[in-house]
Amino acid sequence: DKPDVRFVIHYNIPKSLENYYQETGRAGRDGLEGKCVLYYSHQDVQKMEHLMRDKPLSEREMNAQLIAETVAYVESSVCRRKTLLHYFGETYTGENCGQCDNCRNPKPKLEVKDSIKIVLDAIAALEERFVTDYVINIVLGKSNPQVQTYGHDKLKVFGAGKVMQMDENFWHSLIRHMMLDGLIRKDIEEYGLLKITEKGAQFHKKPYSIMVSLNHNYEQVLEDENANAANAVPAATDPVLFEMLKDLRRQVGKEKGLPPFVIFLENSLEDMATTYPTTMQELERIHGVSKGKALRYGRKFVDLIARYVEENNIEKPEDFVMRSVVNKSGLKVFIIQNIDKKIPLETIARNKDLDIQSLLGEMESIVASGTRLNLDYCLEQELDEYEQEDIFDYFRNSAQDDLNHAYEEFKDRDVTVEQLQMMRIKFMSEYAN
Repeated sequence: DKPDVRFVIHYNIPKSLENYYQETGRAGRDGLEGKCVLYYSHQDVQKMEHLMRDKPLSEREMNAQLIAETVAYVESSVCRRKTLLHYFGETYTGENCGQCDNCRNPKPKLEVKDSIKIVLDAIAALEERFVTDYVINIVLGKSNPQVQTYGHDKLKVFGAGKVMQMDENFWHSLIRHMMLDGLIRKDIEEYGLLKITEKGAQFHKKPYSIMVSLNHNYEQVLEDENANAANAVPAATDPVLFEMLKDLRRQVGKEKGLPPFVIFLENSLEDMATTYPTTMQELERIHGVSKGKALRYGRKFVDLIARYVEENNIEKPEDFVMRSVVNKSGLKVFIIQNIDKKIPLETIARNKDLDIQSLLGEMESIVASGTRLNLDYCLEQELDEYEQEDIFDYFRNSAQDDLNHAYEEFKDRDVTVEQLQMMRIKFMSEYAN
């Protein structure tokens, strides 16, 4: 409540622009100058994303949206005041506030009329039903299972942005400017779908010159940060404990005659090395750990973690103590019921506005938590009996569950990553449960 706060320094990126606005607003309430400094590392973002992974899907998506808005604010070269006011529904008409880092050190501007036209073409062709990353994939001609499922790789606009010879950072920057200029809007109630405004529709019909500054490019900084981290665990994870847990998992797997990943998935070990569960009740809150799995395999793991915490005087994250996980979320129940009815996976995904990869990820979470899923009705249409047996044998004898490694093993047999993932779900359902 002090009026003479001169500095507000964020050592980590805030969780939302609302938080940032409120916290920086404490500086200079006496009318004198206040300075706001924010330190930014992409590892902060990874940590926040990691800690919210066990939350219900709708909450994860909303939090991801808030984080994305904050990252866009940090990386933008637009006036900070203009960006903040726009976020809260207000308009700043000034060209230069003279106070923020972007206005005091402006970047060169670029003509983007043709690029904006391409983005509007893509949003229109996609019927305003997709988010920023998906639109950029279409503009750059990047295919993936979701794009192929919808047939969007056949659209005229697919790859239209290649002629501009610009990277993803440029297109993210451009879309941010288009929102600030009122040409498009992001529908928050529909998880960030891009919509064309009336002003955007008028520009689409009759384009005019628009000059913008591009985002700050932190890509090289990130490359330097991650130069030796290609196979590293997430930044929030204790790497020493993580390796100890992997060793214990191998030992338990050998004792039980099971592949290590059947004992606990690797992302479950990452969560353990992040939140330090020291009781069986806390272990059951870990991603992919059901009560049954905790009882079967968990005691050695919590004992190891408890010793490690005590020997190293580690203070457990408060967030873990407060966290509650909804095991029976509406989405999971919907998936289980529809698979029991033998509904095609494409239909299940479409009914929940998911792509196949997201649906398969939810299914893996379900079986990892102890629920069986019978995918035979799907797999019979995808793979013959001998292919299924070979893939099943691969997972039975493999020390890891990495899909890329499995794909390298079977790529000469026209087996897709999605088919391998379905077989991994079947394997986990039968062996782990």
